[in-house]
Amino acid sequence: MSDTPHKDIHNQAEILAQALPYIRKFHGKTLVIKYGGNAMTDPKLQADFAADVVLLKLVGMNPVVVHGGGPQIETVLKRLGKKGEFVQGMRVTDAETMEVVEWVLAGEVQQDIVGLINQAGGKAVGLTGRDGGLIHARKLKMLDNKDPSKEIDVGLVGEIVGIDPGVVKALQDDAFIPVISPIGFGENNESYNINADVVAAKLATVLQAEKLVLLTNTEGVLDKSGKLLTNLSAREIDDLFEDGTISGGMLPKISGALDAAKSGVNSVHIIDGRVPHVLLLEVLTEQAFGTMIRSH
Repeated sequence: MSDTPHKDIHNQAEILAQALPYIRKFHGKTLVIKYGGNAMTDPKLQADFAADVVLLKLVGMNPVVVHGGGPQIETVLKRLGKKGEFVQGMRVTDAETMEVVEWVLAGEVQQDIVGLINQAGGKAVGLTGRDGGLIHARKLKMLDNKDPSKEIDVGLVGEIVGIDPGVVKALQDDAFIPVISPIGFGENNESYNINADVVAAKLATVLQAEKLVLLTNTEGVLDKSGKLLTNLSAREIDDLFEDGTISGGMLPKISGALDAAKSGVNSVHIIDGRVPHVLLLEVLTEQAFGTMIRSH
């Protein structure tokens, strides 16, 4: 009889033992996870993500999921004969697009994620910024990158005025996993489409999360030659903005991540959502994935 099975079992035991210090370190701590990209559209990766979130909850951490839904919104807009338009990484949102955004994010996408987590043995609850007065927003004043004296009108895109985390904390304390759609509301009860990375970063700050983890479709932040930058400080990030290395959809992601790091979130990670179980690997092993952002 060969000893291969024993070897495998030994390897598995090693891996489990390695997770122990991390389980201890993050026990009772809040982790805010931005869920987007391929991890959201590939059924196998969806199941992995749901299982990871449930496991983190079961070992005593408090995961909070904020999700995007760009590809799904795009599909519905196409069906309606509308073309999605982006300015500086933000979706231009007229009234009709806003209806689609609410319908897709707070309806279809959110309920899919809630269902997957529940199927994996968790207890997920879907929220939008309206629930419990969670996300107060106002119209985003977007300044032109090239000429800051110019303002660009991107429609019903919101910036966050304030976050009231009461409803999230109440759910966490009761063993639920909050799943949040990035829709805010204004003072006249109007809806705003807010970038999901920005919501995740702000929420992590308000909840004083231990970690903010952003799942993306790349290995992390890449330099101009496509090499992964594993560790970035605020100053290095400013240089990357300056020379155009960070642009498009990465802009709101990185600026939000940096704000969170500066506001006391212990560690901020941008990781590759295309890797199976990347969330567990990031939180429970010493293996560094993607790009870690430091405040100094």
